[in-house]
Amino acid sequence: MDTQPDRRTAAMYITLAAVWGSSFLLIKVALHGLSPAQLVLGRLVLGAVSLIALMLLTRRRWPRGLATWGHLLVVALVLCVMPFLLFSWAGQYLPSGLSSIYNASTPIMTAVAAGALLPGERLDGRQRLGIAVGALGVVVIVGPWSYLGEPALTGSLPAQLACLGATACYGLGITWMRRFVQGRGHDAVTVAASQITLAAVLMLALAPFLGGFAPVDLTGPVVASTVVLGALGTGLAYVWNTRVIERWGAQRASTVTYLTPVVGVLLGVLVLDERLQWNEPVGGLLVVLGILVAQRVLGRPRPATSPVAPTTADVVHTAPAEGDLDEVRA
Repeated sequence: MDTQPDRRTAAMYITLAAVWGSSFLLIKVALHGLSPAQLVLGRLVLGAVSLIALMLLTRRRWPRGLATWGHLLVVALVLCVMPFLLFSWAGQYLPSGLSSIYNASTPIMTAVAAGALLPGERLDGRQRLGIAVGALGVVVIVGPWSYLGEPALTGSLPAQLACLGATACYGLGITWMRRFVQGRGHDAVTVAASQITLAAVLMLALAPFLGGFAPVDLTGPVVASTVVLGALGTGLAYVWNTRVIERWGAQRASTVTYLTPVVGVLLGVLVLDERLQWNEPVGGLLVVLGILVAQRVLGRPRPATSPVAPTTADVVHTAPAEGDLDEVRA
């Protein structure tokens, strides 16, 4: 049997974990020379350029119809611009490893949004249990006992709430994608290129009002971090994700969710000498446990699902198929 295709798939899978797991480290480094708005603008423009180039090389057609573009505009705002801004702003105040732990809660947020907003989709008992365990994990990560006796919204709490807001945006954006964009005959490359391009245009319009004209310090590490975040994490990485989904299936491919926070924490500790509090990795493990329960990974195996298209890049998150709670994408 030819093992080369599976080796290539494994290599892409490991690369995805490395690229997405390092995203929060790269954000931290890039913020040394850029404002959050400048960083988001840079990564979106670079991501759009790489995806537009891919569209041209593969001679794909752009979507048609005002309704489709209207829904893609909503996705671009909620799934790209808003969470990227929130995570970048939070990156000024939080360890990169902690941000990556919060990002792992995205499937839980997606489950809540899908259960609330998708017609006919109801959460079963196991999914509710998984969400409850994941929510408990989030509470443990926040560590509310650390703020007893302090004024509200002090210290790192606003930044942690921003991370939760970002993952909530991911959940809402993926749900919107499932309801209004998927099933219209557009492949993954076309959808991702369209939404990232729209997000770049939106950010170009918003940047002047969000500190986009602040002084910059374009050192080598700042430029390299922004390029990797944009061209790879917000651009080409989703192509690898699509290949992994096609060859391994959505559920197996979604296990990259569990590797990215591990990579993020390790890089933060080894490269930036970050130190986490005991409750943060413990809460992260509870979040992962909640995802495993909700996805039925800890129960009987589920039937194989057909490949689904990734919804964005960076933390590109795979859009769940009906009934699935796959990984959900800085």
